[in-house]
Amino acid sequence: MTIFEKASETEVTRAIVSQFYKDINQFADMDVIVVGSGPSGLMAARDLAKNGVRVLILERNNYLGGGFWMGGFLMNTITVRSPAQKVLDELHISYDKYSDSIYTTPGPLATSKLIASTIESGAKILNMAMFDDVVLREKNRVGGVVVNWTPVSTLPRAISCIDPVAFESKIVIDGTGHDAQVVQKLAKRNLLDAPGEGGMWIEASEDAVVEKSGWAHPGLIVIGMAVATTFGLPRMGPTFGSMLLSGRKGAQIALEALGKK
Repeated sequence: MTIFEKASETEVTRAIVSQFYKDINQFADMDVIVVGSGPSGLMAARDLAKNGVRVLILERNNYLGGGFWMGGFLMNTITVRSPAQKVLDELHISYDKYSDSIYTTPGPLATSKLIASTIESGAKILNMAMFDDVVLREKNRVGGVVVNWTPVSTLPRAISCIDPVAFESKIVIDGTGHDAQVVQKLAKRNLLDAPGEGGMWIEASEDAVVEKSGWAHPGLIVIGMAVATTFGLPRMGPTFGSMLLSGRKGAQIALEALGKK
């Protein structure tokens, strides 16, 4: 008994290649490019896409979500502090109340719900593609990103001279976590100062990260733990409410700059 309609291997291959070509052609010119698909990057891209912004998430790994999957110490329960549980309500993520200030939820549940909502909102994803450098325009304004395939970085140096490509955008958002990869490219060119993050202090860090989320350089917004690295703030450890609220704030700032709000 035949259940499926007939399809050849050639047809399957052509379907993949043709759709991917259309995607890459679109990615070359976006409104916003979010580098990093952790909770702050996903949240920012979701809110932007819901407001009609053409947004691409660039992710170097073969999975999305960053540390949101794993929680702390390889125990995949994540915590959020009030009032960030309201974002979980919005995303239809169930959770338990641990105390008056802390709520818990399974990391895989929270991550999969956030990923689904982000993609359903219209955000585009390119994974296994790594940030390599920035596109710089007049007065050193960030005007996009330089991108290469992640596997290129694993090749022996003698054969790894594979040129990247560039994607232009009106705004770039650095959501690369502790590494702050986009910020560090500018710091190496002495275009900004990034002192690095301090030791852990959850209460101080979460408020400070949300407060300082925003412009780090013309054309570049920082969110999530990249904010701590950029401005020398304490790190926060395995709690994620500020990641969600930081991503949301970054999206709001980008929307204002794009004249969408």
